[in-house]
Amino acid sequence: MEEKNVFHINGYLGLILVLVVLAGGVYLSVAGVPVLGGLLVIIAVLGASSLTIISPNQSKVLTFFGRYIGTIREAGLYLTVPLTNKSTVSLRVRNFNSEILKVNDLQGNPVEIAAVIVFKVVDTSKALFSVEDYEQFVEIQSESAIRHVASEYAYDNFGDGKELTLRSNPTEVSNHLTEELQERLNVAGVEIIETRLTHLAYATEIASAMLQRQQSQAILSARKIIVEGAVSITEGAIERLAAETNLELTDSQKIQLINNMMVTIINERGSQPVINTGKMVE
Repeated sequence: MEEKNVFHINGYLGLILVLVVLAGGVYLSVAGVPVLGGLLVIIAVLGASSLTIISPNQSKVLTFFGRYIGTIREAGLYLTVPLTNKSTVSLRVRNFNSEILKVNDLQGNPVEIAAVIVFKVVDTSKALFSVEDYEQFVEIQSESAIRHVASEYAYDNFGDGKELTLRSNPTEVSNHLTEELQERLNVAGVEIIETRLTHLAYATEIASAMLQRQQSQAILSARKIIVEGAVSITEGAIERLAAETNLELTDSQKIQLINNMMVTIINERGSQPVINTGKMVE
């Protein structure tokens, strides 16, 4: 089933032809040729019944005694094949906001996720005849695709890995969702324009525990940066003392210096200086 054009002409021109044929039929009927006149009147009535109005960004799908014969997409007034059933299919861009779905991510953690799906009909014949209800079909397939895509990613990456996650890579996840959903909706003649995640969170039963985990991870990362900086500063201080002064420190003195500087830099509270005055000589 593929969309195709159907015979149609300008409706104003068709209306003029219908009026001319009707006038001719009436004239012949009055002039004593009732058979030909009646035939022209019937033709005029059939022609008038085939006039159809199409609004912008809408289409008319025509079926002739149960057989699809084509589609009219252009807006305006048209005269087309008589005795046809004309079904209206909207070509406008539409949004579908999914419900908040509860899904297990790649690591098995329950998460809540929702998305907005922007779509439009590009093949009216498939939308009308290949599926029962293309709007309901879009809704069901969208929720199914969201569940499947969410299960292929972890909510967050707590390690140093570079794998994609739902929270850190929403653009990549949305692109993946668009591709998968487009494959599902090709049969319905629907084009996916864009998908975006509108809600993403841990499920309520694990949200508190995961928040503590994130906070702990952040604290550990910050501590790591502080320690690395403290080590670098301490190494630089010892190297400058050795290069710019004649001071020679023993190993125990170096260890004591390193310990004092590390404690001073890493400690979150202000350090209290202690002045060493040396030993008292009696």
